[in-house]
Amino acid sequence: MCSGTCLPERDFLAFQATGQWYSLPGKAVDSFLEAFEMRLDEHFKGPTLLLLLLGAALGLQPTGSAEQRCFCRVTGSLDDCTCDVETIDAFNNYKLFPRLNELLESEYFKYYKVNLKKPCPFWTDNSHCGIRDCAVKPCKSDEVPDGIRSASHKYSEEAHNLAGECEEAQRLGAVNRSLSEEAQKAMLQWTQHDDSSDSFCEADDIQSPDAEYVDLLLNPERYTGYKGPDAWKIWNSIYEENCFKPQTVKRPLASGRDDEGHAFYKWLKGVCVEKRAFYKLISGLHSSINIHLSARYLLQDTWAEKKWGHNVTEFQQRFDEILTRGEGPRRLKNLYFIYLIELRALSKVLPYFDRPGFQLFTGNQVRDAETKALLLQVLHLTKSFPLHFDENSLFAGNAREAAKLKEEFRFHFRNISRIMDCVGCFKCRLWGKLQTQGLGTALKILFSEKLIEKMSESSPSQAFQLTRQEIVALMNAFGRISTSVRELENFRTLLRTVL
Repeated sequence: MCSGTCLPERDFLAFQATGQWYSLPGKAVDSFLEAFEMRLDEHFKGPTLLLLLLGAALGLQPTGSAEQRCFCRVTGSLDDCTCDVETIDAFNNYKLFPRLNELLESEYFKYYKVNLKKPCPFWTDNSHCGIRDCAVKPCKSDEVPDGIRSASHKYSEEAHNLAGECEEAQRLGAVNRSLSEEAQKAMLQWTQHDDSSDSFCEADDIQSPDAEYVDLLLNPERYTGYKGPDAWKIWNSIYEENCFKPQTVKRPLASGRDDEGHAFYKWLKGVCVEKRAFYKLISGLHSSINIHLSARYLLQDTWAEKKWGHNVTEFQQRFDEILTRGEGPRRLKNLYFIYLIELRALSKVLPYFDRPGFQLFTGNQVRDAETKALLLQVLHLTKSFPLHFDENSLFAGNAREAAKLKEEFRFHFRNISRIMDCVGCFKCRLWGKLQTQGLGTALKILFSEKLIEKMSESSPSQAFQLTRQEIVALMNAFGRISTSVRELENFRTLLRTVL
């Protein structure tokens, strides 16, 4: 809970002078903007003589602490959920996050195969970022464990049926006789492709010569300097064309001075819970990415060293209630919503990984067993969470209408996964593709509950299957969301020192 009084929603302009934020009341806003031709959502980052004199002349006072302005409304229950922010913070930060972080540092989960050379399918004028920090360093072939590289060749045309699985087993045995029977079984679990109708993402063809392994620990998600019109175009395409929103309804802050989003949120409240959930998932993902960029910001770049760390000003710019005209707290609440969705998926998929015959195969038998044990510990932890999201509230009601809506939901999300190939920064593209595939995999799990329940413990599942790519993306994507929730605690602490 926050201390003090939350800021009221009102029409104002906020600016900073001598380390303090000030608000300019409603009627004075328009004349000030016209005089200086500024957009309402723009602000000054440092002290300037002009603002200092303006603030003093008008007798303006600071409007609450920096911590209040970002977090005061990020508390209590979440819309469309039975959970609250405080329960998630305590569970994630002190129980789940440390164990999950350990899992993601393992050999199995740190290698992800991705094609960063796919052309953008939607526009031809996309350019690649030339900034040094946008680059991705792929792995050399001898850096990736043999078991992972072998498993990546499991896909074949024959993998669409059981006979094909048998032929693939014979081929694998002929190529590498050193593979044990258990190892071959582990790879066979991944031979059957998902039917495209069950997938929420357009996954990369990992057999493409352009697909390369990337060590995620050596290519962390952080601020790269990729911004401006190109970055704006990506998110605008996602929100405007793929979030079920009519063109006549404008997003908050998207068109300069508007009604502070009242029309947008009136529309959002009136749509079905599925479409509302879709928007909140995308907004939550966007918020998580912005938190990562603010938490791993390039603070110093000299010939001697680069220093990365928390940029409080950047965080305020994206989440402060005044600077975002009320949007910041909503964005942070949507982060908690996507956390609940992915957490629920992990709790549901436990039986798939808990089968005795299932392996996380890298070729190191002892280490693989330890990784699986740690994975099961993490999944059992997710199952112990007391206030899970109820996915049964989605796609309920009339069966025909629900099926149609589900296909629209899937189509829009697949489209978003394709937009990731339009991102000009390769490091941003890498993490965008991974996180959309991870969220898509979580959705696939939530809507495959009956198939998971029918799985045999002793034989490979034919109805429900996860590829290694999906498994790695699922856990790393949730790792990003979990890290964002943990970083909010860090920013709370840092903001207490800011006026």
